[in-house]
Order: sequence, then C-alpha cells, then structure tokens
Amino acid sequence: MTTLRDAAMTSKAWPFEEARAVLKRYEKAPPEKGYVLFETGYGPSGLPHIGTFGEVLRTTMIRRAFQIISDIPTRLICFSDDMDGMRKVPGNVPNQDMLREHLQKPLTRVPDPFGEFESFGHHNNAMLRRFLDTFGFDYEFYSATDYYASGQFDEILLRAAERYDALMKVMLASLRDERRETYSIFLPIHPETGRVLYVPIKHVDAQAGTVTFDDETGREWTLPVTGGQCKLQWKPDFGARWAALGVDFEMYGKDHSTNTPIYDAICEILGMPAPHHFTYELFLDETGQKISKSSGNGISIDEWLSYASTESLSYFMYLKPKTAKRLYFDVIPKAVDEYHQQLRAYPDQTPEQQLANPVWHIHGGEVPVSTMVVPFAMLLNLVSVSAAEDKDRLWGFINRYAPDASPEGNPDLDQAAGFAIRYFNDFVKPTRVFRLPDAREAAAMAELSACLGDAARARDILARKAALEGAEVGDVTIDWQSDDFLQSLVFAVGKLHGFEPLRDWFSALYEVLLGASQGPRFGGFIALYGIDETRALIARGLKGELGA
Repeated sequence: MTTLRDAAMTSKAWPFEEARAVLKRYEKAPPEKGYVLFETGYGPSGLPHIGTFGEVLRTTMIRRAFQIISDIPTRLICFSDDMDGMRKVPGNVPNQDMLREHLQKPLTRVPDPFGEFESFGHHNNAMLRRFLDTFGFDYEFYSATDYYASGQFDEILLRAAERYDALMKVMLASLRDERRETYSIFLPIHPETGRVLYVPIKHVDAQAGTVTFDDETGREWTLPVTGGQCKLQWKPDFGARWAALGVDFEMYGKDHSTNTPIYDAICEILGMPAPHHFTYELFLDETGQKISKSSGNGISIDEWLSYASTESLSYFMYLKPKTAKRLYFDVIPKAVDEYHQQLRAYPDQTPEQQLANPVWHIHGGEVPVSTMVVPFAMLLNLVSVSAAEDKDRLWGFINRYAPDASPEGNPDLDQAAGFAIRYFNDFVKPTRVFRLPDAREAAAMAELSACLGDAARARDILARKAALEGAEVGDVTIDWQSDDFLQSLVFAVGKLHGFEPLRDWFSALYEVLLGASQGPRFGGFIALYGIDETRALIARGLKGELGA
C-alpha cells in the first residue's frame, strides 16, 4: 500500500516539489541548528496587503508538505524590515503632513499616524500579525529593529565589516557608475536626527567594528556597526539575514528575482549557504498594474473577507503561483465555487490525487466536507431576481430547492448567502445592463416560458429536438426540480429556434433576464428560483420591465 509519505515524495503539486528541494539540502546530515527554517519577509512601509498574506500562506503550504516527507523539526518566521527608513509617505494613511516631517527615519521611530501604537512600524507590524492570526498561521514574528538594537545581528555585522571589500565588490558590480561613487553596504543612523543616512563611508575599521563618514552638513562621525547604530542596505541586508538566522527557505516576488545572485553571494561571503528560494509571479490590479502597499491598489485582506471566506482566498493563492494573476473583486465568485468543487471531489480521490488537490494544502490534510449545495454564482443571480436584502429571503428559495438544507446544517452556505447579498449590492447591481430581446430571442423565451410547468409541451419540445438530430427521445421523466431536466429543456428550446452556437442563446437569457453578459447554469437557476417565478421573470423581460 502506498503511504502518504510515498505519495508525497512523487507528488507533482508545487508545495511538495519545493519541499523536496529543501529536504535535499540535508541528504547527508541534519541541520546543526536542529530544525529547518522557513522565512518570509515584510516591508512595513505601508499597511499589509494581500500579497504579503499570500507569501506567508504559500510558505506555510511548503512547510506542511516538508513535514510530510521529513521528520526534521521546522520553524516559520515572519521578519519585518521595520528599521528601514521611510522613503515616502503612503497615500492611504492619515496625518500626511506629520509623516513628512519624519521622512528617512526608521519606521519604528516614525510616529503612528493612527495614534494607536508606539510607532508607524509597530502599527503596521500589528496589522500584519492580526491578518495572519485570522488564518491561524503557526509563525514567529521577528523585528529588524529588535534584532539590530539587541545585538543579535552584531556577529554578522562585525563579519560584514571584516569582509567589507568582498561584499562591496559584489554590490558595486551591480550598480551604475554614479551610484558606485557614494555606495556603501552600511547605512549609519544619525545620532542626532535619527535619520537613516545614505552617505559615502570614508573608512571601515574592521578591528574596531566602526565606520567613519560625513553627514549632510559635512560633520564627521565614527559609529560602531553594532547595537543598532548602523543598518545594512536592503540587498546586503537580505543576504546577511539569511546568514545570521540560518534560513533554509524563502520565497519572494518576481521583482526580486534579478537580485537572487546578489542575495546568495552576500550570504555565502558571510559564511553560510544560501537558502532554497522560490520566485512567484506578481499580483495585478484591475488595470493590470502591480499591487503595492504604498498605493493601496488591488484588494486588501479585509476587503476579500467582506465578500467571501478565508478558504476561498487561500484557494486563489494556491493556484499557479508562477503565473501573474489579476487580483480584483471579480475573481471572488469563481474562487468560492471552485474551492467547493474541490472539496466535493476530495473524498473520492486517490491519495495521489488528494495531495494534488488544493484543499489538502489549504487545510493541512484535515479537509472538511462542503455543505455548499448552491453555488455562489447562483446565489448572486438569486439575489438579483429576488431583490433579497437579507438571508432569510434567500433561504426561502434555497429550502424549496434543497429541503434538507439549513443555516445550522449548512454553515458555509449560510455564510455565503450573506456574502452574496453584500457582493451583489456592491459590484453586480451597479453594473447591470438589461436589454430587450430581438424577435428570435423573444419567440424562444416565450416558448421556454410556455413549456415550464406544462409536461406535455415539454415532452413535445424534447421530442422535436431529438428528431432534428436524428435521435429518439425515449422515455422522459418530468422533474421540475431537476437541474438536468430543466437544462435539457432550455437547451432544446434554443436548438429548435436556430441558435448556433447555443452560447448565443444562453447569453441572450443572461442579458435580457439578469442584466449580465454571463450567468449560471440556467436549468439550475430555474430549479432554485422556481417555475412560476421564472415564468414571471421572462414575462417582465419580454416587456422590458427589468431595466426600469
């Protein structure tokens, strides 16, 4: 019998492929530190965005996969670069004028514009942890300010002073001529102004562990590189952190990929092997632009969770991490429905198939049962035609379609019903455009209405379609609650009225009756909404009353 570990060792799911690459580092001997260290980095220059969440989630998925294939203990740390100087004021926070007065200071020395925390860096760190805790991540939070100030980075900083020339050689090779003249891997923190200084370093004393420089006024200073009085430029800092902590795995966005050789070289010069890394594609907003913390474009974690479950967001993050994806509100319904499709498929899959199913990675192998008996896209259309403003009205339709369903027994459906009302009002309702049908469309819709509820007429339509295709209709079971029967009836009406391709017929139904260019499986919609209600909807659509 194939064990879970056996299946994991050959699984083509990307988390297992990455986990096996990490394990390969310790084929000959286990890590001296006693564990494998997974790291994610966070630049708290603005409020945490959804891409930051995705980085932690995806790293967690690889860590879980590693725990299946290896008995080596693991740790996951989320490291905040909160000692970086604030280069510009984010556009989505209050008290902009106050923040401008503190430009170039470390983020943990910039006052909190919200007035809630010790500093802006502390505020953004707290927001990150709150977001991550919402999803129950198992992680440890590390602060660059704490590590620099407490002396935990002193050893690696002193080593950087000793190997300054070798580190500078790596960095200077990557810079333009004008940048080389003033560049240093060390950034002093001005003892008086508290600002991070981007100034030339006149002398590095490796034995004393100090740097000498002139500030902007021409005054000379000598400061130790230790104790939080200097920090490293961000590229050297990246590799130095790997060396100081013994990081085994870190992923980052494609915008970092050209720097990978630099990060690796810095880490190796400082005496440690570079970690295994994974580069993912970037998330784009509705216009195709990269989402960023400072501009606040795209979707925030809180915004997604206003319209859908945490699991649907995790599902979206799992899919094709090496492919750029639009991350905007219109991706939510599809993510919700595909997530539940995968849940329903999971119990009947082989172990190999289950390990390739996104829900295994979302739930760490403890996969729940979906109670979502009505798709989210269908709920949105039900809200549209029923004008429902609360879940109770939706449940009236749901119970006619699925009598055994209940808010208590189907909690994910109950939650989705509330989300659907909010999503429809915010995104679907404002964009609906109804149109009148043309003559052929009107005739077909009138015939569909006449067939609904009339068993003899429905049989006749199905028989005529079969004859048109040179087939026999056979025995037809009339079931006005059956999605499949009603879909066959809709299909037959469109076929007999000459719609080719039939996609044009369904598009007409959506545009005339729902005010949208696409919609649900129409047979399922009729079963959910009701025969009489659908006939009334068609009558209003034929009269042009729906867009009034």
